[in-house]
Amino acid sequence: MSSHTQHQDPVQLFQPEIRRARFDTLTIYEVSDSELEILEQGSPDSILLNFSIFLLSTAISFTITLLSTTIQSNRTYTCFVASTVVGYVVGVLLLLLWWRNRKSVSKTVDAIRKRLPPEGEARPLSAEGARSEQA
Repeated sequence: MSSHTQHQDPVQLFQPEIRRARFDTLTIYEVSDSELEILEQGSPDSILLNFSIFLLSTAISFTITLLSTTIQSNRTYTCFVASTVVGYVVGVLLLLLWWRNRKSVSKTVDAIRKRLPPEGEARPLSAEGARSEQA
């Protein structure tokens, strides 16, 4: 062992080598707490789509069963028909709700990106800064 490594601080012996590759351009977006929560949760409407797919798949399966089999019991037949109708109605409603509300995350990301001015255009940092530049 050389005399140089014996005199070094023991903490320095265990520090990792840090290498940094520089970005040409780094864009930083400011995000509010509510926007961060929306992004963190993902699209809350995806559960509507999942239930819609489940109900519509079940309704299609029950429709095939009703068309391809003879059901002797009136009670069983009524349960199959009711399940089929409920599956189609609720599945379509959930699908429509999902379609209408599906863009909450995309809208949030677009709103964050629109805050960035076009390249080369300068904006004042605050409303007070804008007033002082005009004066």
